[in-house]
Amino acid sequence: MKVLEKEILVSKNDLDDLNHVNNVVYIQWIQKIAKEHWKKLASNEILDNYYWVLLEHQIKYLYPALLNDKIRIKTYIDKTEEIKSSRIVEIYNNDTNRLLVNSRTIWCLINSKTNKPTRIPDEITQVFNK
Repeated sequence: MKVLEKEILVSKNDLDDLNHVNNVVYIQWIQKIAKEHWKKLASNEILDNYYWVLLEHQIKYLYPALLNDKIRIKTYIDKTEEIKSSRIVEIYNNDTNRLLVNSRTIWCLINSKTNKPTRIPDEITQVFNK
């Protein structure tokens, strides 16, 4: 399994009225790292022929993140079967290593030529598991 990790610093724009990271911001971070992971690992040919659509999103908010917290976001694919892929995203406080948010998203692979769901080929499965 290939893991992508990135660090970010919580800014004022990330905060809600309670002065912690807004729930919508976490979802945006999850979406962004998923896209970055896919684009980093997939070849141009794969990117031209396929794209993913979100089917399901599960998220557990465990602890808040606050202004100027250093955040580490980690993602990986934990399972692929037929047309679906399950992606895990974990968001940590980088200083304390405390897990703040845990997310599982289910994605469906779409053939960009037909715009229809398609079985995940071995070449894509191998991209995430090398």
